[in-house]
Amino acid sequence: MREFIYYSKNARTLGRFDLTNLMKAGRMDIACQIVIMAFFVSHAIRDNVKLHLVFDGPPDAPKHLEIFPGKNIQFADTSNRIDISKKDVAGLIKKMLYKYKKGEKREISSGYNIEKKSLINLVEELIEQGKEIYIMERKGIDIRDLKRKGFEKAVFIIGDQDGIPKRELKELKKLGIKKISVGRQMYFASQTLTLIQNELDRQNL
Repeated sequence: MREFIYYSKNARTLGRFDLTNLMKAGRMDIACQIVIMAFFVSHAIRDNVKLHLVFDGPPDAPKHLEIFPGKNIQFADTSNRIDISKKDVAGLIKKMLYKYKKGEKREISSGYNIEKKSLINLVEELIEQGKEIYIMERKGIDIRDLKRKGFEKAVFIIGDQDGIPKRELKELKKLGIKKISVGRQMYFASQTLTLIQNELDRQNL
């Protein structure tokens, strides 16, 4: 299984946002593109990906949306449907945010969960599960220089257009998170995720 965390400092944390203007919803358009790049390839859907969206914007931060439909993901009109357009993905995110219930991790449908949890708390939980956490950093170790076995329990953290805030970076450093890179060129968040997927594809992971 491949596991990714996308962190957005400004993404809205309640379902009240306009589907026709995702940029004004704290750059929800980027989050939607991340979902599309995480699960879709040409004429197929990846069923081995778990995606964590951590939204830290107003008015009720933080929110953790976990998307892991697995082999149940379908194009058909089912509860596990994800369509390949930003508007449809935004509708899914909007639905999950609307159905959040205070004080619990709520399953919206099979493989779709939402709760109030910060980036740091999520990473701490994943470390307890034995995961190896990597954060994407332009000056980090080249992903191609890492040994194949290092990715068996890997979780990759990708920040939004503003990156990970200094306070969170400091806490992540204390947790021993490794910095890795997909090259010296600066890429969009969704492009970075695609490059990681490509590297794992090439290694048959």
